[in-house]
Amino acid sequence: MPSLVLQTSFLGDTVLTTPLIAHLATTDVVDVLAIPASAALLENHPRIREVLVYDKRGADSGASGFMRVARMLRTRKYSSVYLCQGSVRSGALVWAARIPERVGFSTSAGRSFYTVRVPYFDNMHHAARLLSLGMRNAESEPSREALRPRLYPGDKERAAVDAALARARVATGEPFVALAPGSVWATKRWPYYPELAKSLAPRTRLVVVGSSADTPLAHAIVDAAPGRVVDVTGQISLLASAELIGRAKAIVTNDSAPLHLASAMGTPTVAVFGPTVPEFGFGPLAQQAEIVGHTSLACRPCDRHGPQRCPLGHWRCMREITPQAVADLVRRLLPP
Repeated sequence: MPSLVLQTSFLGDTVLTTPLIAHLATTDVVDVLAIPASAALLENHPRIREVLVYDKRGADSGASGFMRVARMLRTRKYSSVYLCQGSVRSGALVWAARIPERVGFSTSAGRSFYTVRVPYFDNMHHAARLLSLGMRNAESEPSREALRPRLYPGDKERAAVDAALARARVATGEPFVALAPGSVWATKRWPYYPELAKSLAPRTRLVVVGSSADTPLAHAIVDAAPGRVVDVTGQISLLASAELIGRAKAIVTNDSAPLHLASAMGTPTVAVFGPTVPEFGFGPLAQQAEIVGHTSLACRPCDRHGPQRCPLGHWRCMREITPQAVADLVRRLLPP
C-alpha cells in the first residue's frame, strides 16, 4: 500500500520536505497532502505519484471539510503517513482516515494521534529533521548535498520565465542576480535592497522576485537603478519563480521562501538573517552560500518566525547590516 506525506505548513517547509519524499520513494509509492499554494510547488515531481490538495482555510474548512478529506484519504488505503506538520487537526485527520501507521515528532501538538514518535532535534537543519521521520531516530545530520531539496519546473514554467524576461528586454542567456526583498514577517525584510541594487547595477542586471505583495518593494529597487532592474513580482507562479531563480548567477534573499527555492535550484545564495538565525534549522542548502547576520546583538534571535515589529524598537539586527557588506558577499559568489 502507498504512503502519504502530510505537509500543510509554510511554503519553505514544503520545499524542505522533498528530501524526505525522495527517500520514501526509494521503497514505496508516495502521495503528498498539501495546501493549495504548496501543492503547486510540487508539480512535475518525479518521486510523487499524486499531490492531494487540502484547502484547510477555504473549501475544506470546518467539520464538513475535515470529514470529507478524511473520507477521501480513507478510500486510498495508505499504510503509513508521515506528519511533517504536527497540529492536533492534522493528527486527528489521519486518525479519522484510519491510516494504521502515523509517524510524527514527539514534540508535536498532535502526538497523541501518532503510532510512532520520532525525536525532534533542535540542532539539525529542518530538512534533516523532516528526513528523520523516514529514517527513524537518526541522530546525525546527512551532508548538505544529501539534504538539498529539489523542485522540477516544467515547460509551462520555462515558457513563463522566457516571456517575463523577454518583456523586460533581457537577452537570452544574459547573466543576472535575483533579489528577493519580501517576507510575510516585517522584521525579516532587510531594508537596503535599493542601495544594494545601486551598488551591483554597474556589474550585472538584477531581477526582483516575489509575490504581488512585494511589488512596492520592487518599485523602490527599480527606481534606485533605472534600466538595470527587472520587476517580475506577482507576474509568475511560485514554481516559475524557482525556474527564474535557477537561472540567476546568485540570489540575495531574506529568511523566507525564496531562500529555499534557491536551495532547491542550486543557486548561489546570500541569505540575510535578522531576528531569526540559521541555527533554527532554515539556513541555505545551496552548495555555494553566504549568511550575513548581526552576530553581536544579545537580543537576537527574538522570535522563531520574526515579529511584525522589533520588540525593543531599534531593529538593529537589520538596520546595521550594510549594503556594502552584502554587495561584497554577492561579488564573492559571482564568476570573475
